[in-house]
Amino acid sequence: MNATNELNMAETAQFAQTARSLRTLYFVRAGFSILWVIVMATAGKTNAALADVLFILYPAWDALATWFDIRANPPSAPKTPQFINLAISVGTTVAVALALKAGVPTALMVFGAWAIITGVIQLILGLKRRKALGGQWPMIISGGQSTIAGISFIALAHAPTMGISSLVGYAAFGAFYFILSAIRLTKTIKASPVS
Repeated sequence: MNATNELNMAETAQFAQTARSLRTLYFVRAGFSILWVIVMATAGKTNAALADVLFILYPAWDALATWFDIRANPPSAPKTPQFINLAISVGTTVAVALALKAGVPTALMVFGAWAIITGVIQLILGLKRRKALGGQWPMIISGGQSTIAGISFIALAHAPTMGISSLVGYAAFGAFYFILSAIRLTKTIKASPVS
């Protein structure tokens, strides 16, 4: 086996490992979102303190999950979009915590701005990963939908009940897209000659 073939096999193995890591992360992210939706839609509706914690927890979790996404990729892979997303999610966590002091409408506007920005980043990242890994079309659609959802959060911010319902729907769709992406990555992994 020549050096080129060895290099190609190593790259293929690395892509398969990245796909496996991302698949696991996507399933975990889906599970978190489902749990978040259940708690927000039930106890969060009647317990304002719990709802506030859930508001803050969502972007904090996104920051942590983004860190795991960065670690799932090979060292040589460009990670600028993920690092930008990580910084934005950390900033949003702090901003949401501060905004909640002014009330739910302000927090929904912050959340909306975050959904727009991270949706665009997710869209770009999905398009970049599509060629190498496949299985990214749900993330591409999710990025576009996140951008639209962010606009609706801002528009509905002064009708907090509607805004919170939109937030629950946003998280539920996020879980759905993460599950679809994980399933699609399973196909990529099975098709890999080194899976």
